[in-house]
This record gives sequence, C-alpha cells and structure tokens, in this order.
Amino acid sequence: MKLPVQNPKTNNYQSLEDIQARKDELLEQLHTDNTQFSSKWKQLFVSKEDNSKAAFIGGLLANGITVIDFILTARKLYKNYGFIFGLGKKKKKK
Repeated sequence: MKLPVQNPKTNNYQSLEDIQARKDELLEQLHTDNTQFSSKWKQLFVSKEDNSKAAFIGGLLANGITVIDFILTARKLYKNYGFIFGLGKKKKKK
C-alpha cells in the first residue's frame, strides 16, 4: 500500500515568515500522517483471540504438518548432501 503523495507546490517565498509558515504547515501534516500510520501499524499486529476448540485443533494440525514436512526435507537433504559438511558418506561412483 502506497501512502498518498501530494505534488509539491512551487512557492516563491518572500520572507522568513513565509518559510516559517510553510515549515509549520509541513510539520503539522507530518504529525497527522504519523498518527495515521501508527494507528494502521497497531491494527496490523492486533492478536485475534479465538478460543474455540476447532481453532486449537486446526492450529495443532497445521503445526504438526509443518514439523513433519521439515523433518522429511532435512532427512532428504542430509541423505543426499550430508557429505558436503562431513556429516555423511559420499557415494562412490561405479
């Protein structure tokens, strides 16, 4: 998601007061943008508390499948490429 960017206006500043007024305007705009960004960032990491039995079992099942997949992948990599790290025997060519 991109933040909206306004086209900068080409202002001809005549005095230091004009520059200070523009600086205050930009500071206020940055403050409001920062508040909006902070609120959206906090909403992104709000934890959902779903205490249902089905959600708990679904989480266990998903984590179990992930662990089994990791173990099978690690075993296959160790079996085929363990010799690179000195962990297994290199297959001899016939």
